[in-house]
Amino acid sequence: MSLLETALETGKFGVTAEMAPPKGFDFSEQMEAAALLNGKVHGVNVTDMQSACLKASSLGLCIKLKEAGVEPILQVTGRDRSRMAIMGDILSAAAFGIDTMLALTGDHPVVGDCQQSKPVYDLDSVGILHMLSTMEITGKDCGGNDLAGGAPKFYKGAAVTPVYDPIQLQINKLRQKVDAGAKYIQTQGIFDIEALKRFMDLVDKAGIRCHIMAGVIPLKGAGMARFMNENVPGIAVPQSMIDRLAAAAAEGKEKGIKGLPMQLGIEMAAEFIAKIRDEKLCDGVHIMAIGAEKNVPAILEKAGVSIA
Repeated sequence: MSLLETALETGKFGVTAEMAPPKGFDFSEQMEAAALLNGKVHGVNVTDMQSACLKASSLGLCIKLKEAGVEPILQVTGRDRSRMAIMGDILSAAAFGIDTMLALTGDHPVVGDCQQSKPVYDLDSVGILHMLSTMEITGKDCGGNDLAGGAPKFYKGAAVTPVYDPIQLQINKLRQKVDAGAKYIQTQGIFDIEALKRFMDLVDKAGIRCHIMAGVIPLKGAGMARFMNENVPGIAVPQSMIDRLAAAAAEGKEKGIKGLPMQLGIEMAAEFIAKIRDEKLCDGVHIMAIGAEKNVPAILEKAGVSIA
C-alpha cells in the first residue's frame, strides 16, 4: 500500500507534488528536487509529456524516484499508447514496486512541440481506469489472457477541472471515472476558495464518493497568472491575486529587491492550503510548482502541513 493510499484511506490530509521529466536523459535536476521532497509529500506525480511536449517518459523518472526512496505516481495518458502499450507499462511499473497511478486522456499533439506525431487515443482516461480495474478483478490482460503471477494492484487516480462551463459535464465525467475505479482525484489548479466550495458541494449533491485533492499552483508573478488565464483551459486566477503580484513586482523594482512576486506566490499558496485543511474542504492538496519543486517544502512549512 502506497503512502498516498495509506494517508487518504485512514483520513489523513494527503499531500502530493508534481514533477516533469527532462527534455533529455539527464535526471540530475529532478533527483535534486526529489531529495528535498522526500518525507514532505505522500507522492510525486510524474507528468506524461504534459501539454503534448516531448520529455523522457513518466515511467523512467518514476523508477528513479522509487530507487531514491520517493513515492512516485505514474501518469498514464491515452494520447500516445494503445491499450497493449499502456498495460505493458503498467506491468513494468509494478515490477519496480510502483503501485500508484493517475489516468489522463492527454492533450492532442497539435498543441505540443512534436506536431507531426500521430495521436492514438485507443482509450481515454475512463477507458484506462476500466481496463486496469478489469485486469485487477480477472487477472487477465486486455485481450482476456491470463497474466503470469496474477495482476498487480494499483491505487488509481484521475483528474477533474472544478472551474468549467458547463460544470455538469465535469461532474458527469467525474462520476464515470469513479465508477471505472478511480479512488482519488487531483483537480486542475484552483485559486478561488469559494469556487472550490461550490464544486465540492456539487460533488456531494451528486453522491460521488472519492478522495479529492485540490490542485494548488504557486504563482511566480503577474505575467504567469495572466498567461494561464488566457491559455490554460480551466484556470481562473482572480484579478485581486494578479494585482497583488504586480504590486509586489513594482515594490521589488523600486527597492531593488528580487523575487518578491515569487515569495508572495509561496505565501498565497500556503494560505490557500491551510484554509483547505482547516475548513476540511478536501481530503488533501496536489501542488504543481511547475519547475520550482524546491519551493514545495517551504510552502508546506508556511501552511503548517506535515505528513509525519
